[in-house]
Amino acid sequence: MTNATNDNYKDMSGDFITKQFVAGDWHAGSGGDRSITSPSSGAVLADVPDAGSAELDAAVEQARLAQPGWYDAGPLARANALREAARRLREQADFLARIDALDSGNPIKGMHFDVMLGATLVEYFAGLTTEAKGETIPQRDGRLTYTTREPLGVVARLVAFNHPLLFAAAKMAAPLAAGNSVIIKPSEETPLSALWLAEIVGDIFPKGVLSVLTGGAELGASICAHPGIAAVSLVGSVPTGKAVLKSAADSMKRTQLELGGKNALIICPDADLDAAINGAVKGMNLGWTAGQSCGSTSRILVHSSVYDAVVEGIEAAFSAVKLGDPLSQDTEMGSLSTASQFQRVTDYIASAKQQGATIRVGAAPDHAINDTSSAHKDGFFVKPTLLVDVTSDMTIAREEVFGPVLSILQWDDEDEMIDIANGLDVGLTASIWTESLDTAMRLTGKIQAGYVWVNDSSDHYLGAPFGGMKSSGQGREECLEELLAYTEAKTVTIVQKNRS
Repeated sequence: MTNATNDNYKDMSGDFITKQFVAGDWHAGSGGDRSITSPSSGAVLADVPDAGSAELDAAVEQARLAQPGWYDAGPLARANALREAARRLREQADFLARIDALDSGNPIKGMHFDVMLGATLVEYFAGLTTEAKGETIPQRDGRLTYTTREPLGVVARLVAFNHPLLFAAAKMAAPLAAGNSVIIKPSEETPLSALWLAEIVGDIFPKGVLSVLTGGAELGASICAHPGIAAVSLVGSVPTGKAVLKSAADSMKRTQLELGGKNALIICPDADLDAAINGAVKGMNLGWTAGQSCGSTSRILVHSSVYDAVVEGIEAAFSAVKLGDPLSQDTEMGSLSTASQFQRVTDYIASAKQQGATIRVGAAPDHAINDTSSAHKDGFFVKPTLLVDVTSDMTIAREEVFGPVLSILQWDDEDEMIDIANGLDVGLTASIWTESLDTAMRLTGKIQAGYVWVNDSSDHYLGAPFGGMKSSGQGREECLEELLAYTEAKTVTIVQKNRS
């Protein structure tokens, strides 16, 4: 590690920092303590103090003072700093993956992938530092008009619990590359790896340029309302996104929102069924987040001619998924990340059955829903659950569950199917399975979603914009557009005094 001292962390099956990283220094939080427990076992991992107004004000003020020098250092210096951060993340990947597995309940293999992906995205934005550039506009009579792009100042990024380290690392990258100072607020449920991120990379950046503050909804609201913060972004739920917009309105903050979805996976009658079934299972992100992913394709709209084969294939695949200790390399799916998520998911399953859906495989009211090894019997485990006999008017077909619950609906008429797919106020992702290029082109043009895969699901590609339509968010991430979102365009016209 870089500069930890013994009073910054304690050892309990791992190292857990229990202070706030405020402008390059470690401080005790003034907002009260929060116990962080492992969702897979119930063990207490650490007591983390929440940041209060004093820590937030200090972070914002130091970020404001440090930002001009960080920008003036130039794009090459910023790129080199980010590349060094990526190198250190890769170097500590095993350590960080272990912390996230304990803290989030996700399998350690998936969390190791998260660390490496986070490092890749940091490196990607390092390569874009010179792309925050302007244009020249043709003029005459001795006039020169051009535009520049300048950083916004202090940026805050609020990240979700399902990919703790990935989101903390990746979401700091674009605003830092553009020359901003950044305050990261991890989820109050899974803050531990973000604090270690600050420990590992914090000394790379000028003091004040990066802060990590932990806390709950009160801290989030204070960040959104703080007059010294120019922009705030969120990875989270639609209701939280709406709250961010309202809180940010008075100070006219820039907002970028990557919110939830109820994403459709469409299987056409000519689809390669083996590939489609594998894609449907992959699209649920079970081995990554136990289905707790805004991009999960949790609604399958399958043509009636291939319905039975698809149901049987997914049932077999779900039945074979191995739940267990997230620290085990053999575990294929971990636990849900919080008690509230466990309750939410089990309530949706019960509601679906009450409304007429059938549980084909997975959680059922007549057996222990968290039936795993005795060592983890108190964890928030829910088996991959497949619901059939689902109709488009059921709650389970209309609302995001954010868990390992997949609903299957039948269709015969394409227009009706499109109406069902587009009939919600969200539109993050979609997946279409067909062997016909004509069908693929036709359906991709009709589907209202920000990211559409054809004969694929779940994968993200470096530089490909990711974001949603409708209530699924604002803006695009993982691309040049994300970098530019943290800049302000300035137009300059110069008139030559003695022109002839």
